[in-house]
Amino acid sequence: MTIVSGEAIVSKARLSGYAVGAFNTNNLEWTEAILRVAQAQQAPTIVAASMGAIKYMGGFKTVADLIRNLDHELNITVPIAIHLDHGNYEAAKSAIAAGFTSVMFDGSHLPLEENLAKTREIVSLAHAKGVSVEAEVGTIGGEEDGVIGNGEIAPVEETISMVETGIDFLAAGIGNIHGPYPDNWKGLQLDHLQKITTAINETAGHKVPVVLHGGSGVPDDQIRTAISMGVSKVNVNTEAQLAFHQALRDFILADHDLEGKNYDPRKLLATGVKAIESSLVDRIDVFGNANKA
Repeated sequence: MTIVSGEAIVSKARLSGYAVGAFNTNNLEWTEAILRVAQAQQAPTIVAASMGAIKYMGGFKTVADLIRNLDHELNITVPIAIHLDHGNYEAAKSAIAAGFTSVMFDGSHLPLEENLAKTREIVSLAHAKGVSVEAEVGTIGGEEDGVIGNGEIAPVEETISMVETGIDFLAAGIGNIHGPYPDNWKGLQLDHLQKITTAINETAGHKVPVVLHGGSGVPDDQIRTAISMGVSKVNVNTEAQLAFHQALRDFILADHDLEGKNYDPRKLLATGVKAIESSLVDRIDVFGNANKA
């Protein structure tokens, strides 16, 4: 069993100058794909689940137990964290109780003082159980399980206040967007990211890991630059979903599903699962965390 806290993985990445992939799972096959790639690449990895995916998969404990059991059965030897992605206050508490090893409390849609107060409560609950905490200021563009952001840029003073709550890593809006990026997207505001990392490092007295949400679709050169500035965790979901969908669509439109016993869901989904794995290998290469186990 190699399940560890998110902090154990992300802090090492921050100090060593690479980023860890936080890959969202959506079902059994997705979870297996993430773990197989992590093992093959010898890459410490965060298996993340949104509130919507957790509901779809059967609940918090089901998801946590699934990841733990697969980690054991697949003989995974690299560090793996079980992470709640964009959880509200109640979801964060439920994830901590269910055995997640890392939670993101997303109170970015709340008034700042309420966001900070609730974050402090989650930090206290989580750290008592060795669970790491991620929190956010400055909403991320797009939509994630009903939490809608307008792409605001996180004010530096708010990032300082959030770091003072004792969180382990910080998500801050820097022009990133959930889901596919529109053609008129102007890119990450890297100058602002540098201002944030400089300020929060001075406040904390150490290098604070920063999280890049909406990692799917950001140009590789921008991701690498962001990593050099302090981004140590990059969230990926849409990219893998699009790869899965395209591979499965191509398979069915070519009538391969009508061949032999390819109606068997294990065979039908296999081409999509391979596409997921290929997309994650590509991301790990960009993040620079292969062979870091």
